[in-house]
Amino acid sequence: MIGFEYSRASNVADAVTQMAASPGAKFVAGGTNLVDLMKVYVEKPTKLIDVTRLPLDKVEETAGGGLRIGALVRNSDLSYHPIVERRYPMLSSAILAGASQQLRNMASTGGNLVQRTRCAYFYDIATPCNKREPGTGCSAREGLNRMNAILGTSDACIAVHPSDMCVALAVLEAKIHVTGPRGDREIALADFHRLPGGTPQLETNLNADELITAVELPARGFASNYTYLKIRDRLSYAFALVSVAAGIELDGGTIREARFALGGVAHKPWRNAEAEAALRGKAANEAAFAQAADIVLREAKGFGGNTFKIELARRTIVRALSQAARATPQSQSTKKIA
Repeated sequence: MIGFEYSRASNVADAVTQMAASPGAKFVAGGTNLVDLMKVYVEKPTKLIDVTRLPLDKVEETAGGGLRIGALVRNSDLSYHPIVERRYPMLSSAILAGASQQLRNMASTGGNLVQRTRCAYFYDIATPCNKREPGTGCSAREGLNRMNAILGTSDACIAVHPSDMCVALAVLEAKIHVTGPRGDREIALADFHRLPGGTPQLETNLNADELITAVELPARGFASNYTYLKIRDRLSYAFALVSVAAGIELDGGTIREARFALGGVAHKPWRNAEAEAALRGKAANEAAFAQAADIVLREAKGFGGNTFKIELARRTIVRALSQAARATPQSQSTKKIA
């Protein structure tokens, strides 16, 4: 059993002060990822700072017509929030596609953002893993890598980011509000998660002494032409082999604006600006969607066990963009693909 201290933060300033005074500490809210990692000795915090009683559990409209989501808003509450369902249904759908109802009842918005990448070797302390112990090697590259990345990989790591919520947030171009000893700052979702490079142990650009306080969404939410399509081994409680969040704005049958992001394929939610730009002004048809998919995947690389993901990603992109264009979003209750 790992020995650690425990304390409860009384307010945001107290949480930040405690963290600054305790190298090796971790913030804990729902604990749905952190506690699991502690059980298998991957995470070994010297102290847990409980932030569950901080006033960060509200969903509020912003002056600019957007939405501010407190870091402690539970995934279940966020997915069923009436404003989210009405104006940002892609986000609601993505959250409902993830985990189980019990986990969504515990998991927080902030915790979802910082959950660790999923790889069997990362969780197995008996095997080499650069993410867990930098410099020891990546067992997945030559091992069992069916779930691993095909985009943005490095010699050091081919793990994937597991979040469904973050794939939708990438399309919505969310901003992450954080606070720390040096004050408050915003991080664009696109800049929040990192590719592995030579430092796969660093998964985000959040500093170790900073606390996520909120996620801000802009006014545009793709409320009509959207989808979140998740392809997985079973229909519930499974991580994505490939997922796609897509939002389209149409002028008749012509694409005025298109955004889409992939999950299950990289160390972070994957967007490609060139592919999105190639869709603007095109007819919303399968040929245009296939061209965009080819642009995204031209640098994809499989590692044997996951090479099938390249073609699966291509088909999923085309299907998701088609769903969005037809305004027939993927159902997360029946799971039947439209």
